[in-house]
Amino acid sequence: MSGLHFQVVHLNRRKWIEASTYPHFTMIGQSLGSVYLAWEALNKFTPQFYFDTSGYAFTYPLARLFGCKVICYTHYPTISSDMVERVKQRSSMYNNDSRIAGSIWLSRCKILYYSIFSWLYGLVGSCAHLVMVNSSWTRSHIENIWRIPERTRRVYPPCDTSALQMLPLERSTTPPILISVAQFRPEKAHGLQLEAFAIALKKLSPEFPKPKLQFVGSCRNKEDLERLQKLKDRSTELHIDELVEFHKDISYRDLVQLLGGAVAGLHSMTDEHFGISVVEYMAAGAIPIAHKSAGPMMDIVLDEDGQQTGFLASEKEEYAEAIVKVLRMPEAERHEMATAARKRAQRFSEHRFHEDFTDAACAILGI
Repeated sequence: MSGLHFQVVHLNRRKWIEASTYPHFTMIGQSLGSVYLAWEALNKFTPQFYFDTSGYAFTYPLARLFGCKVICYTHYPTISSDMVERVKQRSSMYNNDSRIAGSIWLSRCKILYYSIFSWLYGLVGSCAHLVMVNSSWTRSHIENIWRIPERTRRVYPPCDTSALQMLPLERSTTPPILISVAQFRPEKAHGLQLEAFAIALKKLSPEFPKPKLQFVGSCRNKEDLERLQKLKDRSTELHIDELVEFHKDISYRDLVQLLGGAVAGLHSMTDEHFGISVVEYMAAGAIPIAHKSAGPMMDIVLDEDGQQTGFLASEKEEYAEAIVKVLRMPEAERHEMATAARKRAQRFSEHRFHEDFTDAACAILGI
């Protein structure tokens, strides 16, 4: 591919893909906005290969009209059957606010909207010449909606855990530390972790050293800051505030140090497409306690050489039980599990990503 030519194109209409531009009907608004943005880009420079890594599938037919080979790396389907099912069940979650969940009429309207959008999403997605997805969960949804399994490949994302792999597996910290690494966003369900931690504390004997829970994350805006304050208030309500610490916007070096002292890492996002934070726990030697869904369940927290690598849970009681198991685990047993988890984390390395990406794309790129 010695004849490759690269050109940077500056666009002036980025506001058309910002979620804030569309207070309502956000998915279709951003999707149509992306077509407008792609039109500007393709008129300024028409590439041989159109490579989308942002999930703007509605631009694929346009790119094909311009004569491009369309390749995409999809992290998360814009819409999935799980999202539709939550609306049908009238479950209040991050993709379905309580006002809609509480109304039969609004729920039916949203189901119709989702059904139409899902059909359109399948139509435009099928225009891709090559689809790479980041997990088994994403692949199952993309194959179900786009219906081009012969052009769909799973390529795990690159996780740079080299610094974490160097941490010692021994955890001699007293009291024992649990860690939760994630942005302070609603879908991360930090409140569930707080409640599970409170339940776990009650299950421990009085003479057991009181563990600490450390939240590590970043705040993008005012809403995230408000969520962080609510978590602090909730820890006070649960009478565990003396055992809970919050670290906001810390450096990666400080994060590595905190992970190196943790016996377990908590993850509670439902249907997270992959779960890089879970891989980081495993690489650092912290036993993962992750949500029993999507990436963590299907790809990450699986046995390695017949050895358990962590725990999966969905309800707060299950999380509490797993927390207690890790805290009471003999050091030799914990070390054995952490060793297996670290080995499994190597499956998601940058080197593995390079190999799988090259293998998937070599035919269409001519390399």
